[in-house]
Amino acid sequence: MSEQLKFIVEQLNKEPFKKSFNLITFDCLEPMQLQQILNDVLAEIDPKQSMDLREEMPEQTVKRMCALLGMMKYRPPGNFSDVSAFRQGLVTGSKPVVHPILHWLLQRVPELKKRAYLARYLVKLEVPAEFLQDDVINDTNHQYEELVEGFKTYHKECEQLRTSGFSTAEIRKDIGAMEEEKDQLIKRVERLKKRVESVSNHQRMLDQARQLRVENEREESLTHQKLEQKNQLFQTEQRLQRSQQQLKDLQQAAADANPESLMKRLEEEIKINSYMVSEKLPKELERMRHTVQYLQKVASEPAMGQADLQELEDKIREVDSQINQLIEKRMMRNDPMDDKLTLFRQQASIIIRRKESKAEELQEAREELAAAERELRQRGSQAQVSEGEEVVRGDELKRLVVKLRSKGTVFKKKRQEIAEMKAEYGVLQRTEEILKQRHETVQQKLQMMEAEKGISGYSNTQEELERVSAIKSELDEKKGRTLDDMSEMVKKLNSMIVEKKSALAPIIKELRSLRQRCQEINQEYEEKKVQYESCAVGLESNRSKLEQEVKALREETAQEENQYHFINSMSEINETQLQRAAEEMKAYVSSDPLERKKTIREAYMKSISEQELLGKKLREKQKMVRESHSANMEQMKLWRDLEQLMECKRQCFIRAQSQASIGQVIQEGGEDRLVL
Repeated sequence: MSEQLKFIVEQLNKEPFKKSFNLITFDCLEPMQLQQILNDVLAEIDPKQSMDLREEMPEQTVKRMCALLGMMKYRPPGNFSDVSAFRQGLVTGSKPVVHPILHWLLQRVPELKKRAYLARYLVKLEVPAEFLQDDVINDTNHQYEELVEGFKTYHKECEQLRTSGFSTAEIRKDIGAMEEEKDQLIKRVERLKKRVESVSNHQRMLDQARQLRVENEREESLTHQKLEQKNQLFQTEQRLQRSQQQLKDLQQAAADANPESLMKRLEEEIKINSYMVSEKLPKELERMRHTVQYLQKVASEPAMGQADLQELEDKIREVDSQINQLIEKRMMRNDPMDDKLTLFRQQASIIIRRKESKAEELQEAREELAAAERELRQRGSQAQVSEGEEVVRGDELKRLVVKLRSKGTVFKKKRQEIAEMKAEYGVLQRTEEILKQRHETVQQKLQMMEAEKGISGYSNTQEELERVSAIKSELDEKKGRTLDDMSEMVKKLNSMIVEKKSALAPIIKELRSLRQRCQEINQEYEEKKVQYESCAVGLESNRSKLEQEVKALREETAQEENQYHFINSMSEINETQLQRAAEEMKAYVSSDPLERKKTIREAYMKSISEQELLGKKLREKQKMVRESHSANMEQMKLWRDLEQLMECKRQCFIRAQSQASIGQVIQEGGEDRLVL
């Protein structure tokens, strides 16, 4: 309770409450003041609750607070499970009621603010059924529900955007930078147009360059489409070959089948399905029901704090310790020699576990088969739509993979260079800002000096003239260089096209024969691959069966070894016990008194006689105590009376001394006189 009060006082002294409480002043608050503090905390969570309680009826206050606490899913402590008692405590401002509410609210202020905000829009209005029969009211109610659902979706999107890490400032900065780049590009395009307009045949050259760019883009798109069609055709051929092989296997199985084998297979399937329906699926369904009930129970309970979690952990540890103690007691009480059915029970449990695991494997295999069939149908429909002539083979795919890897390494290097350049750009940008500031200060000083000398604007005019002359010379130089570059580029392109055509002609002829040869080799490879896969599947199934048999034999061997060692240890214990019993019998029968004294029986008899003597002495002592009890009690009472009498005399003596310090008492002739 002290920790609870300390936490409440600390939170109330912080923002936004700014109270100046300590433990004593807070504990001494009046019920009305305590209710007002509770209302202030609720007003911080929901601003609608802000009001002075002196201006509101107590019933209205309690109703309003209970409605808000119910909306926030607050549950009173166990000793206030009665609703009427809880309401009465709120009305009277009882500390056992208000303090837990304050502690619970101050622990969850941000979460409860969000819940109160959402409840303003998500708590649906309950409209009676007879009112909904009116069409207007019904349509309005549907619109209201649609608006509530829309608010849910918009709120989720808003939360996702808040947690996504995007910053509006960064986005605005990027937009501004892109707009600046756009303006710069527009200016550059305009300058280039002005330069080119003065060249003869510039329009024809521009058209050819534009057509070249369009053809390059078209070539890239056609190459990409060609690669995609090759991949689709290759995948379709593989699916077709596997489907043909499966069809052959099914035809062979149907040819070799007879009615007896079919009936046997159907009986096995019926047994498996009956086991799944009668045993496995009901267990899973019951387990899922328990899980759903547990989750519903957890969802219905309020949010748990650290203290509740700690209490649950302590309970779990206590239950675990009790379980361990019960297991130890059971192990100590259980005798494996008496239980002859232990081995059979273990074997039955092993068989049940194997059966359940095989049923799960069968279920997974069926799900995988259904998924594969769906994918096969989907790929078949895609193969019917797709068309193509060439197929991407293994070597070509390897080359593509190597090429992609090399490009990946180049991409990583470029990305690292970009990061370094960005860092350098930041440094240069900062340097540019510093230089601009210095330049502005220098310009201001220069203008002041020009104003003093009476030649204001001289430096600006000089810089403008130099800049215009530099721009003019640069434009003249670029005009000549651009025309030469464009004519030389056209000549180079024409010559390169002619060279490439002449160089590719013999290679294309050789490629046709090589493609035909490649198709034959690929067909032979696919046939060999199918044979290899069928052989590998058979060997893998045999190996798995042998591994299962070896595993089962090892488990049986381990069980037999454990049983063997247990029997050996029990036989050794029995032999030692028999040997001790024989030695005891021999010593007891012996005529030698020294040997007889060494026997366990003699030791026990001696101990029994000693304990009997001790018991006899204790009984005599008890008898004496009983006989003298009344006298001793009376004597003890006399001593207590004596002690009280002496204490009374001591008090009287102390009092007499204190009176003697005030004056002197003189006794004469039967009279007492006090002399000061």
